[in-house]
Amino acid sequence: MRTLIFLHFFILPIFSFAGKISGKITDQNNQPLSFSSILVKGTLKGTSANVKGEYSIMLDPGTYTLVAQHVGYRSLEKTVTVTNSDQQVDFALPEQQYDLGNVVVKQGEDPAYEIIRNTIKKKPDYENEIKKYQAEVYAKGQLKVRDHPNKFMGQKVDFEDGDTSKKKVLFLSETVAKLSVDGNKQKIEVLSTKVSGNSDAFGFSGPQVFSFYQDNIMLGNLNPRGFISPIAIGALNFYNYKLEGTFFENNQMINRIRVAPKRKYEPLFNGYINIIENEWRVHSVQLILYKENQMQFVDTLRIEQLYVPAGNVWTIKQQTIYPAIKMFGFDMHGYFLQVYDDFNLNPVFAKGFFDNTILKYNDSSNKKPASYWDTARPVPLLEEEVKDYQKKDSLEVARQDPKYLDSLDRKRNQPNVMGLITTGQTFGKEKQLLTVSVDALLDIVNYNTMEGAVINFAPQIVKRFSKTGRKRLAIIPSIRYGFSNQRFNSHLTTAYTFGKKYSSTVSLSGGRRVYQFDNNNPILPRTNTISTLYYERNYLKLYEAAYMRAAYSAGIGEGFTIGANVQFQDRSQMVNTTDYKWRDLEDRFFTPNLPLPRHQALQATFSVTWQPGARYIEMPDRKINIGSRYPTLSFAYTHGIKGLAGSDVDFSRWQFVVNDDINLKLLGRLSYRATAGGFIHSKSAYLPDYQHYLANQYNAASRYLQSFQLMPFYTFSNTQRLSTTAHIEYHLNGLLTNKIPGFKKLNWFLVTGSNLLYLNNGTYYTEAFVGVENILKVFRIDYVRSFTNHASGNNSGIRFSVPVILRGEEH
Repeated sequence: MRTLIFLHFFILPIFSFAGKISGKITDQNNQPLSFSSILVKGTLKGTSANVKGEYSIMLDPGTYTLVAQHVGYRSLEKTVTVTNSDQQVDFALPEQQYDLGNVVVKQGEDPAYEIIRNTIKKKPDYENEIKKYQAEVYAKGQLKVRDHPNKFMGQKVDFEDGDTSKKKVLFLSETVAKLSVDGNKQKIEVLSTKVSGNSDAFGFSGPQVFSFYQDNIMLGNLNPRGFISPIAIGALNFYNYKLEGTFFENNQMINRIRVAPKRKYEPLFNGYINIIENEWRVHSVQLILYKENQMQFVDTLRIEQLYVPAGNVWTIKQQTIYPAIKMFGFDMHGYFLQVYDDFNLNPVFAKGFFDNTILKYNDSSNKKPASYWDTARPVPLLEEEVKDYQKKDSLEVARQDPKYLDSLDRKRNQPNVMGLITTGQTFGKEKQLLTVSVDALLDIVNYNTMEGAVINFAPQIVKRFSKTGRKRLAIIPSIRYGFSNQRFNSHLTTAYTFGKKYSSTVSLSGGRRVYQFDNNNPILPRTNTISTLYYERNYLKLYEAAYMRAAYSAGIGEGFTIGANVQFQDRSQMVNTTDYKWRDLEDRFFTPNLPLPRHQALQATFSVTWQPGARYIEMPDRKINIGSRYPTLSFAYTHGIKGLAGSDVDFSRWQFVVNDDINLKLLGRLSYRATAGGFIHSKSAYLPDYQHYLANQYNAASRYLQSFQLMPFYTFSNTQRLSTTAHIEYHLNGLLTNKIPGFKKLNWFLVTGSNLLYLNNGTYYTEAFVGVENILKVFRIDYVRSFTNHASGNNSGIRFSVPVILRGEEH
């Protein structure tokens, strides 16, 4: 395959000795056939038309036969003689005529069923037919807005493009990449990429063929269960088939089969699949998904694929996906095109070529000039796309002007009253790459029985050192004042993130602050405020400490992340200083704070996390870990150091964690997190040093897979030599509920699971739950029942949550 250097320095200069063939591909009514394929007969060289049917291709002088193809139309051939002059060659494709004259119907069954059975038998041969190959892939994506609301979540909708029209190109991107495959190993090298209006960005650069030879087809996050292929094993239990006719191409008979789901609200395709007679392989597909096919976020999704012969095998030539989205008043549609060219079916890969980097962006891949793209792109730009590049690239240049940046800052930094109260707001100086974020007023002002009304102001100041790199400095000054105990606390945290290859962070913190006894902060101050004032439940328990802390964490490759921290705390007890409440409920009273004698604690922690088989995306300035199909393993060891700096603690604690998320495809998703740990010794350990568990006594659910939804706070905290926990969740993702009349239209999903704790002194605590999620795409409700031999007794309750917010809290 040609490399970028070869293209730029050798191919481009000799284009004056090659001929350019261009033209338009239409139907016989002169209507353009979007993304038609042009192939040089007898080769795999070709190109694709744009959405208006316009194409162009560069060929050396000589005589060629061009083949124009479009799914649903007869292919046409034209012989051309290429000279040094440009030529125009147009094609008007006739609609495909389907012949049913030779079709024999057996016992009332449509002939399509026998064709599908034969295809299913052969598909294992074709799924991995080409063991090894390389190809150049041109990928292009465009997303357009047809309409949008004037405001969204109280904020004015402004795309900052100077265009007040509601119809516009929202996103436009192109990529040229080299795809290398050897069995199950795959690597993508991005040679060039661009995004309209953002010269520092990288486009959709990971070409992915959705092979219908696979039984289950995962289309991003559109359905967590995936979609059943029309030629999957067992597909005849899900689909109805009808042979609409046959046609001939290259002396081969091709069967056009219509596929339709037998039942609504199943993850199934609608449309057409074309199968080659006797070979029983896929020739092309035209399939579509609707909302009722359990598709999320997108209203319709159309997929078109075209395969072409390469000797005795067939390869993908072109794939186009057309999404249409209507959500929250936004009406969007677009296309994502992949054109495969320059196939090498016998590549020789160097030893070590396939490593844990599966996607690599070559240096300066997003800095190619317009002249490069004029020759590299196989699909001509539309006029609106040319204008979009010109307008947005000009805007990007204008945005570098200091006056423009100042005006943009003034606009963005206008205080939003509702945002400041409920969600917080970020202010910035674009020239200095500086931002200041403040929490919501509802989080700054809170209440507890130890401090009374509290103001806790902790703005986050972040300085980035480049627009694209990971190097940055974060400074968080924190000021806290309790009006009832009249105590002022302040501390400062700084964190420096750096690393070109892998991310590393060094942080320093010190001052005087208020801690929850479980330093993982299981209780949100906002939740405690409401619970204390309105329900007379003061679950939040605090202590005060002067402290210093230093920490370091780093990714070191091969799926490993290491961390270490040293912390000193001079701890002192806090007591209730107020009993103010909004309601005085009968038989309910505030509980005292937990006792804590004055002491000092110096402790050090080392941790390591490993995910075997971790894969990476390599950018020019950094590598990003995107996980693997294996579980994540973590180990942490904490030692309380007695005597040094007056420290009173003397203990050693360890913990091992394994967690994973298993995609069961049509059967749903299984998630689990299991821990084992304990104290090697605990000669001197205070309550903040204990092994705590994320408990919850509120109706709002706490973090799934990390917490117990009904466990009383601090009831099971311990210094046992061994303790184990397990959190298991089974998300059915539409399994079963898509069979319930009426209910299936809601697209709500069942979820069930259990949380378990066992201590080596014989104490156990177990929760079982069942719930419904994906309610209005956002909410989840669970019924939870607990069982224990502890004196706290069994319990049951309802828990509500917005899982997206809980996932955000975890990070």
